[in-house]
Formats: sequence, C-alpha cells, structure tokens
Amino acid sequence: MRMYDLILKKRNGGKLTKEEIDFFVKGVTDKTIELYHISALMMAIYFQGMDEEETLNLTLAMADSGEKMDLSRIDGIKVDKHSTGGVGDKTTLAVIPIVAACGVKVAKMSGRGLGHTGGTIDKLESIKGFQTSVEPEKFFDIVNTHGLCVAGQSMNLAPADKELYALRDVTATVENLSLIASSIMSKKLASGSDCILLDVKVGSGAFMKTYDDAENLAKEMVKIGNGAGRKTVAIITDMDKPLGNAIGNSIEVIEAIETLKGNGPEDFTLLTRTLSAELLKMAGVKNAEEKVLEVISNGKALEKLALMVKAQGGDENYIYDTSLFEKAEFTRQIKAEKDGYISHMNAETVGIACAKLGAGREKKGDSIDFSAGIKLFKKTGDKVAQGEIIAEIYSSSEKKLDDAERTFLSAIEYSRTMPDKIQLILGKVE
Repeated sequence: MRMYDLILKKRNGGKLTKEEIDFFVKGVTDKTIELYHISALMMAIYFQGMDEEETLNLTLAMADSGEKMDLSRIDGIKVDKHSTGGVGDKTTLAVIPIVAACGVKVAKMSGRGLGHTGGTIDKLESIKGFQTSVEPEKFFDIVNTHGLCVAGQSMNLAPADKELYALRDVTATVENLSLIASSIMSKKLASGSDCILLDVKVGSGAFMKTYDDAENLAKEMVKIGNGAGRKTVAIITDMDKPLGNAIGNSIEVIEAIETLKGNGPEDFTLLTRTLSAELLKMAGVKNAEEKVLEVISNGKALEKLALMVKAQGGDENYIYDTSLFEKAEFTRQIKAEKDGYISHMNAETVGIACAKLGAGREKKGDSIDFSAGIKLFKKTGDKVAQGEIIAEIYSSSEKKLDDAERTFLSAIEYSRTMPDKIQLILGKVE
C-alpha cells in the first residue's frame, strides 16, 4: 500500500477503505510516513471531505493509536462531558459534582487552557495542593469512592491525533468537519466512558462562528459516538458573549462554588442544570431535573466537590471559604465609554484580554497567574451610562492592566436601542 495511491484516490473524490485509513494512521503514529504525504492527504480530505463511514473509521483508528482508559474497574455507568471551548466556561466544575451527588460516576480527563479559552486543569490548580496528575489506580479508587475525579491527560491517548493536529494547524487544513469531529471524538472514545455529552459552542468566542457550522459538527460527532457504541448527545449553546460573570482561574472556581450553593449567575446556572440533567437522563436516572435541584439545595453537590478536592490532595476548606483563594495585587475598574445598551461583547476578545492579564497562555509552558481575571458587571443587552462600571480586571502585574483594558474595551459595542436577546440553549442533537 502506497501513500501516493491514497492521496490520488482522495484527491479525485474517492472513498478510503478502513484498511487504507488504518495504514495511514499507523504510519502517522510510528512516523514512517513523510510529512509531505500526510499534508497532501489532509489537503485532499479538506477539499473532498469524508463520508460518515470514513469519518468513523478515522476516529476509531486514532482512538486505537495509543493507550485507552479501561474504566471497567469503576462500578456503574460512567459519563463524560466535553465542551468545544469558550470564555468563562467553568461548567465541568459545577456539573460533575451535581451528577456525582445524584449517584452517577464521572471519570474525567481534562486539559489546560491555550489562547483565549480557559482550561479546567488550570482552574482546579488554583486550589492549594490540588493534584491533577493522578495515577490510574488512585484515579479509579477516587471515582469508586466519591463518584468523581478530574485529572490531567497524563496517558498517551490518541497520539495520532496530536501529530495530525499539529500538522493541520500549520497547513491550513483545520476547518474540516470530519477532521475536527474525529480529533475530538478519538480522545473521548479513548477515555472510556459509556455516555458522552457534547457542549458545542457557537459565536464570537467559539471555534464555530455560525449555528449551521455548529449543528453540522454536533451531528458529525454524535454519529461517531453512537457508531462506536457510546450513547452520545450534543447540546448547542451560545458563546457570543462570555458565560457567567467570572473569567479567569480562581474567580471561575469561586463562581462555580457559588452556583453549587444556588447563588450563580442566571446564564451559567441554566447551563449547569441543563447539562447535569441531560447527563443523568443519559445514565437512565428518572426525574433528573428534580434531582439536580435537590442536591444543590441540600448541599450534597458542594460536598462532592470538596470530597474530590481532598482526595486529590487539595485543601477542601477553599470550597467552604472562598476568601482563601489568592487575591490579585492590582485591580482596576473599567467604565462604559457611552450611554446606551451593550449591543455586543465579543467573547474571544474578552478572553484575549483575560490572557493578557496573566490568566492564560500564549504558548505551552507559559506560567499562569491564578488570581488574574475579569469580573463582569454588565454584558450584552444591559443598559449602561457613560462612566458606569462595567467590569473589574485583576492581575499580579500592574503593567499588564493598560493593555488588557484597551483590549477589553475594544470588545464592547454600543447601541441606542436594546439588542435582541440571544438564547443560551440553541439546539440539541441526539
């Protein structure tokens, strides 16, 4: 079998067989295929696309290219949630304690933030002592004992995807639905959960900018998951403005904690309860919405988060006393530049402003300022007066405030009339 023949076949609109895809992925993994051959096939796929069967076979081959999590040692049904990324998206921190408090196991591998989107692992590490590197045996024990564990991606899951994504990133072949879907789902399948809930974001702060693109991606991923024997559902949600009022690391953990107490912002509370209930339904739990409300009101969801933190070496007192979190040395208030309504708040630009404060990374290896962040007092649709405080920014470096403030203000658009309200929950794909 020759790569030349695969490239020619796909370039001319042909369909790759399972054997051809397996040959290709194996060569990518063991580095026996030249980079120019890989690039040429990625470009042919970008223009010619892949059908449903090809996409599933590519995903399965990438999922099988490295280690796979065997969750059979964990009792009961295991569920997982994946977000395609956004600004202020701390839903994992609130959803998994709720789900675990309702008796469903969550064994989750999460990543770090890069660019304008935050990472769950970075946020959890703002809790003193919290360990995100967890050996498999301890990981299984924590989930069996407490019902939940969130660890960093220490295993060699889907290594072929890492190689392909790095090359796609520099050859302008990222924006292809089959390649995006197989990239995400290969890691989810390798993670081993029985049920997978996908939170597909759309808008200025998301990778998918239009609803049609987000829906098509959701459909593609749901087909892959169900085709691989995993119960998979996608919820399409708005990311045209930041989610919740806190953007950063420690302040997002605090907002998640407040939400578990029933005191969270309206949009984040709605998404948290929606995703939690959906995961419970996928696991076969009846009266899911009522159970979600119950474990929030009786404090069991918050207790689950504290138990997980303690089990992973963290100080659980942070969960009950959020004043313990590190505070930024420098704070600045940002004021509205005009009278009227905020007609748009570009989520990606707000995320970039937050990264400039020190809360994010421009490249892997950059250090994180856990105390840095942005607290929003006004968002899209809110009426403001010139000079009114619309946000506060926090950083441990005073010199970072000026650039971040300029970036944040550039994200805000004003109008004289109230803009149309955008729904948070936009669609569902089963």
